[in-house]
Amino acid sequence: MIKKTVSLTADGKKELEKELDELIKSRPAIAAKIATAREFGDLSENEEYSSARNEQKVAESRILEIQEILKNAKVIRGGKRDKADLGACVALDMGGRKVEYTLVGPTEANPLEGKISNESPIGKALLGRKAGESFEFNGKEVKITSIQ
Repeated sequence: MIKKTVSLTADGKKELEKELDELIKSRPAIAAKIATAREFGDLSENEEYSSARNEQKVAESRILEIQEILKNAKVIRGGKRDKADLGACVALDMGGRKVEYTLVGPTEANPLEGKISNESPIGKALLGRKAGESFEFNGKEVKITSIQ
């Protein structure tokens, strides 16, 4: 199996490590819920038991997923930027509408927080471009006003 390198910002890596720590700390509480639910009797009709086991399955799956991501993570370094690349904060003028995006890997992309994936259509269109450069995206004129 080929391992895919995952690009993360330093903040993104810290967030994943924090989530992993919280999930690991939740294991005893989930185990206690399962033990308590077992005492209610017949497990085939025990909704509390099913719910607790499902909670355990979700937590364990996410723990494994985060561990795999962190094992294959490449932290994006900051620094002086002259072009749009991973980790860059790009300010745009999109037809008179001002927006700001941080280019991140797909793992930590969250458009509601202004974090867009380098693999998204707008992310791909921005990669390698310089401040002051204009281009067309989805029929609109887009100008890069600054890159940090």
